[in-house]
Amino acid sequence: MAPSLEEPTQVDLDAPLQEKPNLVAPEPEHCPGPESQQAGVADSCAGCPNQKICASAPKGPDPDIPTITSRLSSVRHKILVLSGKGGVGKSTFSTMLSHGFAADPNVTVGLMDTDICGPSIPKMMGVEDETIHVTSAGWEPVWVSDNLGVMSVQFMLPGRDDAVIWRGPKKNGLIKKFLMEVVWGDLDFLIVDTPPGTSDEHLSVNSFLKESGVSGAVLVSTPQEVSLLDVRKEIDFCRKAKIPILGIVENMSGFVCPGCKHESQIFRPSTGGARRLAEEEGIPFLGAVPLDPRIGMACDYGESFLEAYPDSPACEAIRQVVRDVGVQLGLKGESVVVEV
Repeated sequence: MAPSLEEPTQVDLDAPLQEKPNLVAPEPEHCPGPESQQAGVADSCAGCPNQKICASAPKGPDPDIPTITSRLSSVRHKILVLSGKGGVGKSTFSTMLSHGFAADPNVTVGLMDTDICGPSIPKMMGVEDETIHVTSAGWEPVWVSDNLGVMSVQFMLPGRDDAVIWRGPKKNGLIKKFLMEVVWGDLDFLIVDTPPGTSDEHLSVNSFLKESGVSGAVLVSTPQEVSLLDVRKEIDFCRKAKIPILGIVENMSGFVCPGCKHESQIFRPSTGGARRLAEEEGIPFLGAVPLDPRIGMACDYGESFLEAYPDSPACEAIRQVVRDVGVQLGLKGESVVVEV
């Protein structure tokens, strides 16, 4: 099929997210989006059955943004964990980053799972069978420990194997609920685990958090070029969306034998890996985390890898990444306690 010669539609990353109007037909390929200021008046809208609906849809600032900003005013650092590609261990890294910061009993950490269609955080954190408690103040997160709370759509599903079959607007609405209704309280860190890509969930989180401020994004990749290719798109997204990049982590960087501690390359960095990409893009390289099969086992059992296997080389690498993330946030490296 020949490529279209029409100019691609530019997505307004600063456009506020409103509730999507009820459309009478699917959105065409070059639709600017019902939330856009150009909805119903752009040249590409001519002849669309939805034109009048989109033109009359309310525009302007989202009225819920001030509520979200007020709710998150006591959260000091908001960190997005991003990856352009699935399967690079992003959710696994999010859990280890959360456990790393929460190793300090004086620090309170929240972990929000925005992967609506593939929520794996509750399983990895050992709270898969928990449910959300609703109080007069709002939704209570599920607490893994005294200073580590989790929120995920998994807690709302009738069964662990039930699929979430939602379109974008409904997913955006749930993310808004997580930010507006959850009583996170006084947090030092709110870590937001996102799905792969640069789509609905990412635009929603960025739009909802813009007023309260996103501290930055941590990008997760593996060494091979096919993974770095997608991370480059994630870097471009962050720059267009004005999200500070705290740095990039090279996950599965070599394999560490649990017995002899020998390290060998499984995914060879054919183009220099994440370190070279960081140098080319002028972003911090946060470290390389080797592949240890016990990481997956710890996630399956809902345990903290940092606590279960503190002598693993992967564990020390993760501790150093947590320290470096703290440094990028303006904290003193020695003040970030990640020892267990």
